Amino acid sequence: MLVCAFTSFSVSVKQDVEVEQLKNLLEHVAAESCELISTTTTNNSTATLRLSMPSNLCEKSYWIQFRNDSSNAWVEGGLASTPVETSLKIYVPGTVNASGLYKSGYGFAELQCNLQEGTVYLNLSEET
Repeated sequence: MLVCAFTSFSVSVKQDVEVEQLKNLLEHVAAESCELISTTTTNNSTATLRLSMPSNLCEKSYWIQFRNDSSNAWVEGGLASTPVETSLKIYVPGTVNASGLYKSGYGFAELQCNLQEGTVYLNLSEET
């Protein structure tokens, strides 16, 4: 029984670390997005940013995507090879039309932001 308790505890700790690493990565992408949005709106131009992404998190595949509804935009992610519903979201301030998906692997993510007729568009994609 003691072995089962320690095994359960070690799995729980590992999951906490995985979720924390994913949360940190989402916060980084959200922060870079905010900076890109600011640059785009200030200069009334298109801006692109190349982000170096880890190949995996704790030896697991992950995904990150931008989503939005009528009032908010956010970046969300999960530890899997394909997107599934998640409760881990980091909101991007302001009125933004955000979309795009990045799946882990080798390479970079590309953030592109532009302003069209007063609307800010933010897109995340895989750069190969």
